[in-house]
Amino acid sequence: MSKRSDIFLPTPSRRQFLGATAVASLAAAASGSIPRTVFSYQPQPTAKAKKRPALKDGDVVRMAVVGTGGMGTGHCEAFATFGKQGREKVEVLAVADVNDLHAANAKKKIEEIQTGTPVEVYRDYKKILERDDVHGILIAAPEHWHAQMAIDAILAGKDVYCEKPMTINLADALRLREVVRANPEAILQVGTQYAALPKFAEAKKLIDSGELGLPIWSQTGYCRNSPTGEWNYYGVDERWKPGENLDWDAWCGQMGKQKWDPKVYIRWRRYRKFSTGIIGDLLVHKMTPFFVALNSVGWPTRVTALGSHMVDKEMENHDMVNLTIQFESGHNMIVAGNTNNELGLEDLIRCQKANIYLNSRHCVIRPESKFANDVEGRQIDCPDVGNDQDQHRLNWLKCIRTREQPLSDIEQGTKVMVCVDLATRSLWEGGTFEFDPKSMSVKKL
Repeated sequence: MSKRSDIFLPTPSRRQFLGATAVASLAAAASGSIPRTVFSYQPQPTAKAKKRPALKDGDVVRMAVVGTGGMGTGHCEAFATFGKQGREKVEVLAVADVNDLHAANAKKKIEEIQTGTPVEVYRDYKKILERDDVHGILIAAPEHWHAQMAIDAILAGKDVYCEKPMTINLADALRLREVVRANPEAILQVGTQYAALPKFAEAKKLIDSGELGLPIWSQTGYCRNSPTGEWNYYGVDERWKPGENLDWDAWCGQMGKQKWDPKVYIRWRRYRKFSTGIIGDLLVHKMTPFFVALNSVGWPTRVTALGSHMVDKEMENHDMVNLTIQFESGHNMIVAGNTNNELGLEDLIRCQKANIYLNSRHCVIRPESKFANDVEGRQIDCPDVGNDQDQHRLNWLKCIRTREQPLSDIEQGTKVMVCVDLATRSLWEGGTFEFDPKSMSVKKL
């Protein structure tokens, strides 16, 4: 797909249901020109969710998976394995996908593991939401569908595990947040599993205690080296036939009708219209746990980003990005993303009196020289939780049972989406973007 100057930028104006309206300057309003890069979120009426299916102590959690590509099928196998191994009482009852081949493959793999419980297959995910025997929905569809599917599931009385990024843009995130807040009994967990790593909880305790002084700035990143091009490892299948075994129009959804392109379909993260690329797919993993540790610094308020096409010039989204994020407290965060070089930034939080090193499993405190007599340098040993993604999956099931809110909840997810959205705007349009958490509005500085 070639680059185009008029290609869609994720903005709040593309869906009426989101209720995000552009706000122009006086001069722009007088001229009738409304800048797409400036908006304020307007709250919308929200329905009350249907009553959740009953779940008593010891009952089996019954779930379904929407989107059965590589990640979705991996989730299917993982949850079915939990049930087989007795790690949790859980069954996958159904899958939904616009691609019949993907859905059939997921069904086959689940039933090979989860013997005795047949798996129903649907093209339309809403058919699953009509079922009264499903407690939770895992969403692993492309990110332009995340908000709508999550909202539909919550209003249908289902708990949600939504793959990252939580949404494709900030307007979607604010609407989803509004729906969750209007139905506080709902469970929504974002698929950013590093948030549950114990070292970040320990870092939060240290920061909140005040022992290390103010958290001044932090750094993290997600860098890897993909010589053949990031996400090109998702292969094109010649058996895909739109109109026969694949509903391409349904896949495009609110993006509108598009010419069939198998590369866009399977490698959508590479394309500006359908994804925020490195930022939404990779950097959210590293930013989210830092938001856990740095909860005290408030909302992100200013974001500047630079991106380049260094090696993978065929990809529309950038193959190298660098973000600078400022928070309400004044704390700054630097985030690096790269798909051509795997040497990234050390995970580190710099405080006034000491620094917190987070590259290992543990939480290491090293005092600043001026405060060496005030702060004890030490390592806080943290347990090995094993497969962090499995722990994240199990945490969702636990929350379905206990009604506790997960760590990667709607508030964390929305804060991360402020960074994703503003960084994406900055990459493509230049400049710094500002978010006002009181008015839920964005403007370009």
